[in-house]
Amino acid sequence: MTLTKLAGGTAAVGLGAVGALHGIWTFSPWPLADRAEFARTVVGVAEADLPTPELTAAVAAALGAAAYAVAARADLVPQLPPRRLVRQGVWGVAGVLLLRGSAGLVSSALTGRPTDFTRWDLALYSPLCLALGGLTAYVAASTRAPRQGS
Repeated sequence: MTLTKLAGGTAAVGLGAVGALHGIWTFSPWPLADRAEFARTVVGVAEADLPTPELTAAVAAALGAAAYAVAARADLVPQLPPRRLVRQGVWGVAGVLLLRGSAGLVSSALTGRPTDFTRWDLALYSPLCLALGGLTAYVAASTRAPRQGS
C-alpha cells in the first residue's frame, strides 16, 4: 500500500466517522447525557443556540462527501466525474480542516476562562482537524492532475 493510500484511507475513515457522529447528533446528544451538556461540551454554546438538526445533517452530509472525495483521490474507490471537482474538493477539505484546527487552537488557548468546550477543543477537536487536514493535504499534493496533452 502506498503512503498516499494509507493517508487517504486514514483521512477518509476519520471524516466518515465524524460525519456519522454528526448524523447521530441530528436526533441524539450521544455520548453525553442531555442536550444542555452536549451544547456546552461539544458546541460551546447554550442549549437554545444549538444548530438545527437540518444544519447538523448538512454537516454530516458534507463530511460524508469529503470522505468520499479523499478516498477517491487516493484511488481507494472509483472516482466519479468530474475529476477536476474531486481534485479541487480535496484541496478545499484540506484548507477548511487546517483553518478550523489552527483557529480553534488559537481561540481556545486565548480564552480568558476555560470551558468544557475549550478544554475539548484544545485536547481533541482542533488537533483532530489538523491531523485530518494534514492527511488530506498530503493526498491532494501527492495526486497532481495529469498534464494536458500527455
